[in-house]
This record gives sequence, structure tokens and C-alpha cells, in this order.
Amino acid sequence: MAAQGLAATNLRLDFHRHGSTTKILSFCDLVPSVGLVTTEPDEHSRLLDHTQSSEQVSTAHRERRSWVHVSANTFRVIWTTGGSNPLNVLLVFVPFGIVAGAFAVNPPTVFLLNFLAMIPLASILSFATEELSDKLGNTLGGLVNASFGNAVEMIVSIIALKNNEIQLVQASMLGSILSNLLLVLGCCFLAGGIKHHEQFFNATVASTMSSLLAVASASLIIPATIYDTLTLKPLDRQDTLLTISRGTAVVLLILYIIYLIFQLKTHSNLFDEENQPEANDQENAHTLSPWAAGMLIIIVTVTVAICAHYLIKVIDPFVETAHISKTFTGLILIPIIGNAAEHTTAVVVAWKNKMGLAIAVAMGSCLQIALFVTPGLVVLGWIMDRPLSLHFGMFETVAFAVSVFVVVLLIQDGKSNYLEGVLCLALYGIIALAFALLPDHPAGVGGGKVLDNAAV
Repeated sequence: MAAQGLAATNLRLDFHRHGSTTKILSFCDLVPSVGLVTTEPDEHSRLLDHTQSSEQVSTAHRERRSWVHVSANTFRVIWTTGGSNPLNVLLVFVPFGIVAGAFAVNPPTVFLLNFLAMIPLASILSFATEELSDKLGNTLGGLVNASFGNAVEMIVSIIALKNNEIQLVQASMLGSILSNLLLVLGCCFLAGGIKHHEQFFNATVASTMSSLLAVASASLIIPATIYDTLTLKPLDRQDTLLTISRGTAVVLLILYIIYLIFQLKTHSNLFDEENQPEANDQENAHTLSPWAAGMLIIIVTVTVAICAHYLIKVIDPFVETAHISKTFTGLILIPIIGNAAEHTTAVVVAWKNKMGLAIAVAMGSCLQIALFVTPGLVVLGWIMDRPLSLHFGMFETVAFAVSVFVVVLLIQDGKSNYLEGVLCLALYGIIALAFALLPDHPAGVGGGKVLDNAAV
């Protein structure tokens, strides 16, 4: 019976149903996977195994190619960013500055290392901001540029404001304006004038920018004048000065927004020539994707904040050791951090006879600081309960007003030469020498002095 049953399972039976023939497969054909009967792999199985193996190899190959592509893009971004400005060779000081600050090395060393480290970081931040703004269109890109154009000065000033370094904040803001207005612009006139007999630029745009700077200088003259004419008690004088400064700051911020609308929307044709990049810049444009530029901005901003924290932390022992005033440090030294990259760019384009672009870079940065950064810090100090005002002291205010007046006279004709550059540099040297010999106020330049009187 067993032999008959086994033979029966291997038979193919045919039976007729309704005139049709149905084939019943053998038991071995029906259940080959049970393991009762062993069969050799057919051609279809071998082809299926080969296809699966090929797909696995293809997937691994694609993964390797993806990693190679990511690595190549990362190297390209690093190489492009590093080569965007010659000052980026100073990036080697970034880890040394952070380590020196973390381990509390002697203050002059910490200050010097972080000072040198922040110069290339400012350059990279400017490069990433321009890359991102190029891909966002004129309006949105202009807003991004306006917001991050002086991010380094903002970060340093915010950290100093948090530490109640009122004098340092005011000096660094005024120093950034004077550095761009006299030093950068003077070097542009000088460099361009040496190569070219005379250079031309859009006088209408220059006049508009100089008029805005004149209003900004008036916003400093008025608080300084009121402070010297008020006959109130010290505490009432302080409250009055802070109220005027905060109200003026809000007005300046509104004025800056209107200026952005004027520049980017309603009268953008006036600024097209100044904002037009060079041919070489057009060929090298769009080197970073928006995501890469955004990530680079975040990373560099965090790194700048760390370096700025250590730099501000040792500012008091540094000025004591170096025997210089805190006002001179904020007015002359700290602006070099944020303006070095712009200084290089402006001088290069002036040398290439693009004086309109050079003036847009130099004076545009002045306007950002005077109409956006400085009043923004006053409002932020209001929120943080810090007595930051627009009273910068009489000597500082006069220096700013005279500088604006001289620059307005030089650019009103729409022409420049090397002599005008020498005039700007000479005035900057005189102001720097005066501040080097000027001692610090007992408790600050402007707002600090009010606090000192109020405390009495």
C-alpha cells in the first residue's frame, strides 16, 4: 500500500470534466518548498538570483557615488569659501582663540587671538550672505543683506551690551561709521586715483546716501545738545535723555525701512549700476546653494559669538595691560574686525575703476550702522533695561558731524581723485590720534556718564 501511494503521488492524472481536460500536477510540483523532495534550480531561479545580486551591487554603487558626490560638494564649498578672500588665511587663529579663551590664558593673548580670528569669520559671513541674497531675488535678497551686512558688529555690541559695557558699544558703533566713511572711502579714492586720473560715479545716489548720513549725525547732535542744556536733576536728566534717544531710535529705524523701499523697489533703477557685479563675479556666481549658504551663516554666526564672548570678557584687563583707553579700543581696533573684508573688496573694485560700487559698499555699510544697528541696539537696551542712549559725548558727536560734512563736500560733484582720498585718510588719522590721547570718562562716554551723575 505504501509503494502504491508513493507511486500515485508521482502520477499525472487526467480526467474529463464538461469535455475539457484538467492536468493535476504531481505532489512534488505542488509543494517543492516543504523539503520532502529535492529539485535542481531551474533557469528562472538562477536568473532571479542574478537579478537580485545585480540590484544589491547597483544599490551599493549608488550609495558609494552619493557619498563621493557629497564629499566632493563639501570640499568644493570649503575650497570656494576659503578662497573668497585673502584674509581667510587667518582662520587658523579661530581654534587657538577659542582654546585660549576657554582655558583663561593671559588677557592680551586671548584678545589678540580672538581679534585675528574674527577678521576672516566676518569675511566668510559676508560671502555667505551675498551668496544667499543672490538667490532670493532683489527685494528679499536686499533685506537679507541689510540684516546680516554688519552682523559681526551687531554680535559684538550685543554681547558688550549684555555685559553693560555701554562705553564700548557706543565707541564701536561710532568707530565702525568713521572707519567706513573715512578710512575705507579714503583708501578707495587713493587706490583708484593712483591708477586712474579721475573717476566718476552716480552723484544722485551718493547725494542720497550723504543726506541720510547727515540726518544720522543730527540724531547724535540733538541728544548731546539737550544733555548740556538741561538744568534738571541728574535722575530726571537721565530719564529725559533716554526717552529722547529711544524715540529717536524708533524714528531712525522707520527711516531705514523707507530707505530700503526706496532702494529696492520704487527707485531701484538708480542703484542698478552700483549693484551690478563685475564680469568675473558673474562667472563665479551661484557657487553655494541656498542650504549651504544658510548653514554656513549659522555656523559662522555661532563661532563669531563664541570669539566675541571671549574678546569682550578680557577687554578690561587688556586695556589696563596695553595702557590704552577703552574708547580707543572700541573706536579704532574693534571696527577693523568687521570692516577688513569690506575694505579689501571696496579697494579692489575702486582699483578696477568701479568707483560707484566702491562708494555703495563703503557708504552703504555706514548707513546700516547709523540707521539700523545703532538705533536697534538702543531699542534692545531698552528691552534689556540697559541705559544705552544716543548721547555719545560732545567730542565724539563733533567728530562724526565733521566727518560727514567733509565727505558730503567730496562726493557732491560725482568725481574723485587721489587727493580726496588723502584728505579722508588725514582726517581719520587726526581723529584716531585725538582718541588715543583722550582718557575714558569715569563711567562711560554718554549713557555711562548719565548713570554716574544719577548715582550721585
